[in-house]
Amino acid sequence: MKYLKIAPILLWVFITSCSTDDSPTIPRTVDPDPNAGVGVQDFMWKAMNYWYFWQAEVPNLADDKFPVNAAGSEAYTEFLLSEDNPADFFTNQLRFGEDRFSTFNPDYRVLTQSLSGINKSNGLKFGLINPSGTTDIFGYVRYVIAESDASTKNIGRGDLFRGVNGQLLTESNYRDLLFGDNSDTYTLNMASFENDEVVLNGEDVILTKQEGLQEDPIFLDKIFEIQGKKIGYLVYQQFLDEFDEPLNEVFGRFKSAGVTDLVLDLRYNPGGSVNTTVLLGSMIHGTNTNDVFLKAKWNDKYLQVLADRGSDVRRFFKSKTPAGAAINSLGLNKVYVLATRASASASELLINGLDPYMDVVHVGDATRGKNEFSVTLVDDRDNDYLYTPSRVNKIPQNNEWALQPLTGRNENSAGFFDYTDGLNPDVPLPEDLANLGVLGDLSEPLLAKAIEQITGETGKRDFTVKMPIEIYIGSEMFTPLRDNMFMNTILDEQ
Repeated sequence: MKYLKIAPILLWVFITSCSTDDSPTIPRTVDPDPNAGVGVQDFMWKAMNYWYFWQAEVPNLADDKFPVNAAGSEAYTEFLLSEDNPADFFTNQLRFGEDRFSTFNPDYRVLTQSLSGINKSNGLKFGLINPSGTTDIFGYVRYVIAESDASTKNIGRGDLFRGVNGQLLTESNYRDLLFGDNSDTYTLNMASFENDEVVLNGEDVILTKQEGLQEDPIFLDKIFEIQGKKIGYLVYQQFLDEFDEPLNEVFGRFKSAGVTDLVLDLRYNPGGSVNTTVLLGSMIHGTNTNDVFLKAKWNDKYLQVLADRGSDVRRFFKSKTPAGAAINSLGLNKVYVLATRASASASELLINGLDPYMDVVHVGDATRGKNEFSVTLVDDRDNDYLYTPSRVNKIPQNNEWALQPLTGRNENSAGFFDYTDGLNPDVPLPEDLANLGVLGDLSEPLLAKAIEQITGETGKRDFTVKMPIEIYIGSEMFTPLRDNMFMNTILDEQ
């Protein structure tokens, strides 16, 4: 389907190879009283003043807000002291009112590890549902990460839970019970459907979160032979640079087997690396490095820097992986993508980036709608606040905060970017809580529907959805990565 109005994506632009020789120069600004104890707030203001996409829309971030003199220093110090808590200062004083996604973390390590898919987790991936007209919450299991604590317990896809530690879940307590500071180990009180209601069934499952759990995003890949067609199927859960080579190997198997059609399952994929997104697009469609995959729009300050350098804001399809291997491209002109409200950011970027070049058949539900991207910023002032792994020794120990502010938006080669309400499906089919099915099984509804589209066979099964899932929130929203997308090299290093 060619979208007349294509849905946005939230990206994380994670710049790792920048130096003071080729990075923008922060304009001179006023400094606070060195004895005021506002170093964190000073870092936040200066970083946001330079990089924030909506800097011109936030009066507190105006370039002329504080004159560069003694009076300006006094006024600036007083402003920084307006909030004792840096988190409150960022949220209340610096963030644009319509900005839903800019965030922060008091420990840059936690944030940056999440960019590699490394989190503290028990391995249970789930969605939460809030029944209409109530404050009740119940959860359903989407899948379980391999080699996690959950993978050793009697719990799996489609299972329901209604309580935690003997307390029924509600809108007011689910955050503390499932994601709070004291939730490293908890007992899920399992549930079942009875007369269309979710009720406790007396079964419990104890789960413990472990540090440093890394999820392999390649959850499942298969090849089906149906009516003379070879159909590749890939369940891909997150766009992670660390798994680019294994991803290319999957497409190598598809290519060697003569796959003619592809079903890409992104139904639970919240986003990740834009580099990997471009690579995956190249594996699907082609490796013409003259074809534009995306164009980035930064704020006026950084766009001027790029213009002065003669730099390009475009990213192109690729012919090689980061390790130098030739990309195993299927050269398809049509792809079937399974996507839902849990599909965001890089998932949407992939659909948007491919759309001008091929027929992207979206099966499932409307996606989340994330378009803006961001950079990771730390208090490395000689590097224009950009987080760079080789420079972590430059980050002061008394300020290890990291910011993840929105710094721009992406559009495809045709200029489409406006899809904040999500990408609507070509073939609508919400997931059914009464029939989630098994991922990779030909009877699973979304996969079966995609196969039906490929083979042209219809009328052989009933796709009636008895209990359509209307997601309240997913467990991915409580990781530092959340539903964001990042780039690990500066845009013009292509």
